[in-house]
Amino acid sequence: MTLKLSVLDQSFTRAPAAASQALNETIQMAKLSEKLGYERFWVSEHHAFATLAGSAPEVLLAAIGAATDHIRIGSGGIMLPHYSAYKVAETFSMLANLYPDRVDLGVGRAPGADISTAVALATDGKPKFERFPELVAELTTFLQDSSATPLVSPRPPKNLPIWMLGTSPDSAQLAAERGLPYNLALFINPQAHDELVSLYKRYFQSPSHGQKPYGVVTMSVFCCENEEEAKLQQLTFDVNFYRFVTGQRDLTGSADLLPPEQAKKYPMTAQLDAFISQRSQNRAVGTPTQVKEKIVEVARKFNVDEVMIVTNMFDFSARKRSFELISSAFDQ
Repeated sequence: MTLKLSVLDQSFTRAPAAASQALNETIQMAKLSEKLGYERFWVSEHHAFATLAGSAPEVLLAAIGAATDHIRIGSGGIMLPHYSAYKVAETFSMLANLYPDRVDLGVGRAPGADISTAVALATDGKPKFERFPELVAELTTFLQDSSATPLVSPRPPKNLPIWMLGTSPDSAQLAAERGLPYNLALFINPQAHDELVSLYKRYFQSPSHGQKPYGVVTMSVFCCENEEEAKLQQLTFDVNFYRFVTGQRDLTGSADLLPPEQAKKYPMTAQLDAFISQRSQNRAVGTPTQVKEKIVEVARKFNVDEVMIVTNMFDFSARKRSFELISSAFDQ
């Protein structure tokens, strides 16, 4: 069976004031991904991150759907504990009616933000992370039970899939119990156990006759014509992410990201080296041949049906070229 490839785009912005450009680049990437034959194009949800412009995936998906023709579009994901399950059902029913047979609803438990932002997102100041399994059940009922009250309007199509997203055994277990397709975020947790998807498939409980488990991993990929350039693109991302998580960039985005020519001059301390090493497991960096080999290796190791790729290269042209090279490598 041919391995399916998909795209996760995080609306990566190089400077705090460049959000409009980043969102436009996301729409351009969706159109390119469709042209290149990728299976689906998902967008993420993050809050109070100056380097990621995608805080409202449902709004961005409406624009992406209008700009494309047939590629599947979806949320990677909606952070369900922030919201009413009924409102999420309404929103995605609307999207699925606008773009029939194309919409995926991916949901997750993580805040997609720091805890103070999570508190601000909660209508009563109390994030509902402990209610996540209950919210998933409510959402499923609203979208799949025609007798559920209150009525979801517009009426949701029967083929609107709910996806479980996660990084840990808890999410894999919940996906199996609920009979949902599962997407393991390796780019967030590169140390995730390689048996997680297999265990999910083993304990999958089909909600209807004939429904089968479906597993995906989302991994970080940096692909260029030569290995040196790919490693520089990867280093640029790692240095900027390290600066952010260590407080050298604040949440208001007071400093722009370092471009590649500055990132390669950044001091390689023991702490930074350890940080990069920790994140290097289960990601693909190099030429098209090297990247293809690594993607296939990870897919086999994790026993998945599809690989979703996230590529946060500093330069938009390099990001587009990365997906072109990957597509060509798998077409050979």
